[in-house]
Amino acid sequence: MEFLQLHYFQVVARHEHMTRAARELNVSQPSLSNSIQRLEQQLGLPLFVRHGRQIRLNSFGKAFLQRVDRAFLELDEGRREIQDMAGLDRGVVSLAITLPNILPVLLRDFLKLRPDVRIMQRQAISPFEMRNDLESGETDFCISTRPVTGPDIEWLSLVDEEIFLSVPNGHRLAGRGSIRLIEAKDEPFIAMGSGYSFRQITDEFCRAAGFEPQIAFELEEIGAVQTLVELGLGVTFTPVLTLKGFHRPASVPLRIREPDCRRTIGLAWHKRRFISRAAVDFRKFAVDFFKQAGANP
Repeated sequence: MEFLQLHYFQVVARHEHMTRAARELNVSQPSLSNSIQRLEQQLGLPLFVRHGRQIRLNSFGKAFLQRVDRAFLELDEGRREIQDMAGLDRGVVSLAITLPNILPVLLRDFLKLRPDVRIMQRQAISPFEMRNDLESGETDFCISTRPVTGPDIEWLSLVDEEIFLSVPNGHRLAGRGSIRLIEAKDEPFIAMGSGYSFRQITDEFCRAAGFEPQIAFELEEIGAVQTLVELGLGVTFTPVLTLKGFHRPASVPLRIREPDCRRTIGLAWHKRRFISRAAVDFRKFAVDFFKQAGANP
C-alpha cells in the first residue's frame, strides 16, 4: 500500500468520478483506475460500486476513507509540529471570523505585539462551515456569535457584548443617553442583509420590544451603515467593539435599557490538532482582548 495510492483514493472518493479525479491529479484515467484496483486487491475488498465512469463509495470505502483522511491529517500535523519546533514556520495563524467589523481592530492590536506573525483569514459564514474548516485543518481558530460544536471541537465563550442603538447627531433621542427600544419603533432602520447573523439577532431584539423594524436600507458593509446614520437617513444597532474601533463623531450611541440587547462571542478550535506557538499567543491575546468588550464605548 503506497502513499500515492492513498492520495489517489482520496481524490477519487471526493469526486466519485474517474474522469474528474484523473483531471485533477493530472494522470491518465487508465493509470488511475489501475491504481485503485491494485489498492482494492491489496485490501481484499472493493471500495466502490461502479456504474461506468460514475462510481460510488460503498460501506467499505466510506470506512476506509475516514482512516485515510485521519492518517493524512496526522502526517500534516507532524509536518507543522516539527517546522514549528525548528523555527521554520515563521508564525502563521489561520482564522475564520463572522465579525468583519471587529477583525481590523483585533488584528491591529495583536500585530502590535507579534508583528512577525502572518494572519490568514478564511471566509466562513455558518457554524457548519467553521466546524468543517477546523476538522480539516484549514483553520486554527473560529470566532463566531454562534457556537461551533463537534466531538473534538472546543468552544470558549469570550464575551457577552452589549449592543447599542446609534442615531444621528441632532436626532430627537440623541440627548437621552439610554432608551427603551420601543421608543425607536417608528424610526427607519439601516441594517445588514437578512442573511447575516447580526441582522437575525437585531430583528429578534425588535420583536422582543414588541415591533417589527422598518428597514429603510440593507447593506453589506458596516462602515456604509454607519455613514448613512451620520447622514441622518436612519438608525442602526452597533456592537460595543465597533464603537471602540471606529470613532463616528457624527452619530450618538444610546444604551438600550429594555430589552437586554447583547450577543455572545466565542472562540473555537480543534482539541486534537497541533497548535503552533504563534497560534497559542493569538488565542491568549484574543481571550484578553474580548474581556474588555463589555466596557462602555
